[in-house]
Amino acid sequence: MKDTYQVIVVGGGFAGVATARELGRKGVQVLLIDSNNYHQFQPLLYQLATSQIGVSAIARPLRSVFRRLKTVKVLTAKVESVDASQRTVTTSDGQTLRADILVLAVGAVPNFFNTPGAEELAFPLYSVTDATRLGGGLTRLLDQADGNPDSFVDVVVVGGGPTGVETAGAMAENVKYVVRKYFSPELAARCRVHLVDMVPSVLNMFSQKSQKYATEHLQKVGVQLHMGVGVTEVRPDGVTLADGSSVPGQIVVWAGGLKAGGIIAGSGLAQGRGGRVDVHPDLTAPDVDGVYVIGDAANITDSTGAKLPQLGSVAQQAGKWAAKNILADLGGGSRTPFRYVDKGYMAMVGRGAAVAELGRKRIQLQGLFAFLSWLLVHLALLSGLQQKIRALFSWLNGYLLHSPAQVVVSGPLDKEPPGQGPPVPAPSKES
Repeated sequence: MKDTYQVIVVGGGFAGVATARELGRKGVQVLLIDSNNYHQFQPLLYQLATSQIGVSAIARPLRSVFRRLKTVKVLTAKVESVDASQRTVTTSDGQTLRADILVLAVGAVPNFFNTPGAEELAFPLYSVTDATRLGGGLTRLLDQADGNPDSFVDVVVVGGGPTGVETAGAMAENVKYVVRKYFSPELAARCRVHLVDMVPSVLNMFSQKSQKYATEHLQKVGVQLHMGVGVTEVRPDGVTLADGSSVPGQIVVWAGGLKAGGIIAGSGLAQGRGGRVDVHPDLTAPDVDGVYVIGDAANITDSTGAKLPQLGSVAQQAGKWAAKNILADLGGGSRTPFRYVDKGYMAMVGRGAAVAELGRKRIQLQGLFAFLSWLLVHLALLSGLQQKIRALFSWLNGYLLHSPAQVVVSGPLDKEPPGQGPPVPAPSKES
């Protein structure tokens, strides 16, 4: 493998894939590096964790993504460090690779905000590994509780944003439909789902009308809301809240925010809010030449100066725009400031229930029409025809027949549900 490349893209998420794809279509020599050999569709991780969809529907091999782009090479390797000033990347096997132009699309890691016990005991939900680990833990917990009529199953979801709301809603509906059908009504009656956040309402970025709809639906399917009070500690048997009360939970799901990972911290780049890099309007990093930072590793502003949220749509569009500016760099042209096309927000609240606020004018939809819009948009955004077909089949099977994807508990987890004996196995990954 050569040591110097025209462009190196670190990260195979939405932003990195979009950049590499656009450059590959123009014949630019690109090396894309990721520790996984697949691209994951993050908005559906909660469905993987709650057995609504299988791994193969949301994970697509990166080499399959770029199979027709001969100038894009994929390297599966863990990046140990980045030197932004030298535009070099060092991998765990000791290789040091240099780029004429370096793109950091390294994503983020869960932000536990120094909450005692959270990093050690809570289950994050940011990767396929996280989702399969959580799904295995939930299955093990239900299996064990089914044989003990005196036990309760409590799951606490921390975070009232889209990920937390979607996860809590899916878990509550699994209790209502799947646990009742495949285990017993008695076990379903002993299952409880809690949603906790320090802000007073769910989906804080949405309108009050959408918040009201989501709150009412979550309560309708049995989610117990604990809003307006933060988590001060995660314990083996639940969480402690800021008002001194506690919520029981054998499993705590952490959907409480993200921050930049160690690669950014050690890159030599100045860090802003959330440990991310405050990039220039053209998506380049400050104080260095030839380095772009995009996706969840960057604090990005639009053409009006407003800070953009950490969303997949922002990452995808930023990736394409970065490629456009890189082509200008290589061709001697001028970069242009990133212009984001605001497509709005969506959140699934449950079966036949969702909220959507579309476009800059925030056209609001709730209920069935929002639910169908959510399905169509996510189906269109999935990478690959096979992934779309598998997702569609899973949704038809799950939403019409209440039949979940099968979860097989087959290998050890790093984190087990506290008090549940040996480590909880996770399903093997599909490529």
